[in-house]
Amino acid sequence: MSPTRVLVLNSGSSSVKYQLLDMRDHSRLAVGLVERIGEETSRLRHRPLWAGGEDREREGAVADHDAALEAVAEELAKDGLGIDSPELAAIGHRVVHGGRRFTEPTVVDDAVLAEIERLIPVAPLHNPANLTGIRVARGLRPDLPQVAVFDTSFHTTMPESAARYAIDTETADRHRVRRYGFHGTSHAYVSRATARLLGKEPEDVNVIVLHLGNGASASAVRGGRCVDTSMGLTPLEGLVMGTRSGDVDPAVIFHLMRVGGMSADEIDELLNKKSGLIGLCGDNDMREIRRRVEAGDERARLAFDIYVHRLKKYIGAYYAVLGRVDAVAFTAGVGENSAPVREAALAGLESLGLEVDGGLNTAPGDAARFISPAHARVAVAVVPTDEELEIATQTYELVGKDV
Repeated sequence: MSPTRVLVLNSGSSSVKYQLLDMRDHSRLAVGLVERIGEETSRLRHRPLWAGGEDREREGAVADHDAALEAVAEELAKDGLGIDSPELAAIGHRVVHGGRRFTEPTVVDDAVLAEIERLIPVAPLHNPANLTGIRVARGLRPDLPQVAVFDTSFHTTMPESAARYAIDTETADRHRVRRYGFHGTSHAYVSRATARLLGKEPEDVNVIVLHLGNGASASAVRGGRCVDTSMGLTPLEGLVMGTRSGDVDPAVIFHLMRVGGMSADEIDELLNKKSGLIGLCGDNDMREIRRRVEAGDERARLAFDIYVHRLKKYIGAYYAVLGRVDAVAFTAGVGENSAPVREAALAGLESLGLEVDGGLNTAPGDAARFISPAHARVAVAVVPTDEELEIATQTYELVGKDV
């Protein structure tokens, strides 16, 4: 029998998230996280979901990603799920930036590694860690297909009218300045899951996907293909986020340099880590912000209103881009769990066929579900994202026929 398991790795600068899935039924066999890699206080949390195993946690220094993945392999082996298992078909890796070249999942070889490395200047915080994870995994199982699944690939279908900035073309091309978009794995999964919820095929559905977490992005998906998205050259553009500003006048940067005396690095830090919700009110947790709003905190109220105003603008813009909208789908931590955000984002858009049912919106639930009234012209849905399953699916579809 052919191997049916896929190990999904998401390697960050100081962490490795992992899941092992069986693609026969998409069941999870194990999940875990290694965090604070390179520190004395490193920690590995492992949860076996197969054969009744118990959760395990271990603490102590994990020097680097080699040691982290070796520790992951040890934990999986304890459950009879070792990386050396013949039942493992492939290892799928999240890679943040694929540029214009990588438009679909790709089996990694030396040339692919070199191209991902070439893209480091446009993803300096993410691609190096992603590369490290791939290299270490190749060392552990050199015989096994390693597949890169790119956050940007879903957005490569954007037309040039949406992907290009209105700056000098030669300068833009020389420095690869264009809108790439991110969270693509989530947008791909949620747009297809929304079509299934509607009982239709993805190619028959137009969806606005709102991925609202600490990082947040919107996409306009026509017939299963992305035609616009809110993030751009980097994940900084677009919606108000937990610590990122989203859209600002580019001249703000020059003003802060000339008048504020700030360096490029200081402004980068400001816009990426000290802006958004945390810059507006000191909190980036929407639950705490809502608690403060309900207690009458005006600073939290303003932050919430700015967040919702930007979100509503993008919903309206993408409605115009698509022309016809069959559904709006909320996903990720805030999108899945904050009924006030969903309600406020669509308030006043009834003339566009968008509204939520108060009871459905506030009812608890973990499954994909509609929160719009039965008579609504456009469906509004909450669709939990599953990026790991999407990576595993794309990986297995690519290599499954060859194993």
